[in-house]
Amino acid sequence: QVQLVESGGGSVQTGGSLRLSCAASRYSYTIKLMAWFRQAPGKEREGVAVIYTGGDDAYYAESVKGRFTISRDNADNTLFLQMNSLKPEDTAIYYCAAGSIFTNTWRRPSMYRFWGQGTQVTVSS
Repeated sequence: QVQLVESGGGSVQTGGSLRLSCAASRYSYTIKLMAWFRQAPGKEREGVAVIYTGGDDAYYAESVKGRFTISRDNADNTLFLQMNSLKPEDTAIYYCAAGSIFTNTWRRPSMYRFWGQGTQVTVSS
């Protein structure tokens, strides 16, 4: 089992920045990809960004491309999401997730085995 714990959420104004962190309880060679998802009230959980552990290739949802950056620190087993130029529509609970299946359908929540508890991000206009 891998436990994931997010931190770094908060409230900012439009145009502000936040950096989310996700600490994994241990390294696991079975983890092939790690991602950030978000879920706004009344909406489905959506994939925001993914990083593949094999080569650190990263991909983003169109809505955040150019504003968000996903990265990881292998030494600390920590995943990050740097969020810049935040907009009110970015308001959601943000979750980190880890999956053991190498897949290009990274935006599907069913592809992930482990989930964090979520951290709230609120962007006010």
